[in-house]
Amino acid sequence: MTIDILQAQQQLIVRQRVRLMVNQYEVHASTPDGQEAGMLAFAQQKRLAFKEQVTLYTDDTKQVPVLGFKARQVIDLGATYDVVDAAGAPIGLFRKKFGASLLRSTWVLEQPGYAELVGQERNFFVALCRRFIDYLSWLPYHFDFEINGHVGFSVERKWGFRDTYNVTIHDPNLDRRLVIAMAVALDALQSR
Repeated sequence: MTIDILQAQQQLIVRQRVRLMVNQYEVHASTPDGQEAGMLAFAQQKRLAFKEQVTLYTDDTKQVPVLGFKARQVIDLGATYDVVDAAGAPIGLFRKKFGASLLRSTWVLEQPGYAELVGQERNFFVALCRRFIDYLSWLPYHFDFEINGHVGFSVERKWGFRDTYNVTIHDPNLDRRLVIAMAVALDALQSR
């Protein structure tokens, strides 16, 4: 997969595979009608790791890396995650805004040379229910990442047995690798 093919994507589907000891994710291109149109990346995350690190590969053979993200700190509620390309060069970062996330999860995404994006759970009522009523923690959550007063991209969780997210990219200048890293992190790190 070339960066040009990836950068041309306006919609993505992120699907979690159900596994016992690891979280695995498939990132697919999406047709205009919302159907999967081929795998773009595969990720695997060990559960209960002290220092979060996720590498995304071209497929589940895990031979060719595409990008990755890694926490700067060990077990930090407001940790910053550096996003790097296949060669390890930095392409951006994201972090959770701990205070703002107490009632409604809030993330910040930074792309060099670009304005900061702030992503927040779209529905305040759903956010409160997920936090304070244990048996409602399964409710789907949706995030809008805004930049300069408009939505740069959205991540919407679909109803279903396994976690599936529709990602819509509105801003053509966003690095799709950062968007993919953030979409995977929303599932992998959201409960932390």
